[in-house]
Amino acid sequence: MERRTAIIVGVGAEAGLGAALARRFAREGLHIVVVGRSADRLAKVVAGLPGTGEAHVADATSEGDIIDLFAAQPSPELVVFNAGQNVRAPIRDLDAETFETAWRINTFAGFLVGREAARAMVPRGAGTILFTGASASLRGRPGFAAFAAAKAGLRAITQSMARELGPQGIHVAHVVIDGGIAGERLRSRAPERVAAAGEDGLLDLDAIAEAYAQLHLQHRSAWTQELDLRPFKESF
Repeated sequence: MERRTAIIVGVGAEAGLGAALARRFAREGLHIVVVGRSADRLAKVVAGLPGTGEAHVADATSEGDIIDLFAAQPSPELVVFNAGQNVRAPIRDLDAETFETAWRINTFAGFLVGREAARAMVPRGAGTILFTGASASLRGRPGFAAFAAAKAGLRAITQSMARELGPQGIHVAHVVIDGGIAGERLRSRAPERVAAAGEDGLLDLDAIAEAYAQLHLQHRSAWTQELDLRPFKESF
């Protein structure tokens, strides 16, 4: 019997969204393949899974790395693209290299993962591909030209994929994370923002992961292509 597998691309700290997604899908009985750049961090996430899992070190912006990943895991039931990097700079100070790097991490890497996931799933006529978006997927704010351009590009890719692959049995969905996530990154880099948010002012990691799980479990007669998640106090 073929093992049911989920590939989570963009896994870092144990108190991060990638790790929370890995734990949630492990509870669905899926074998979890966590993908990221730090072997040490990945090993810790695998050790904390409530099920089976393995680590795969890869750079999501490398076409060769992503092709190798899917060669090693040729029949995933679920693929999540969760890699991303926020960039903030006034337009006059934004250099070309920073802009291109934002595109490579947020958009190009998503294309690579989405393409290889589609190649793996279409022959079987089933599978789920989920992408993590952000507020910037929908609008550009001052100082976020690079990040907004990159995330909007990723959103457009998911829409094209959903329209192409849906009739072939592949569920493609894009999740807009519209607010701060209560994970290690924000807590370590912006403790003042965490304090100002107050109770339930940030998105809970497990609550986000639950929403992703429900997307994967949806019946194909009522698929969601885009889902917005935000704290109840977040303006939008």
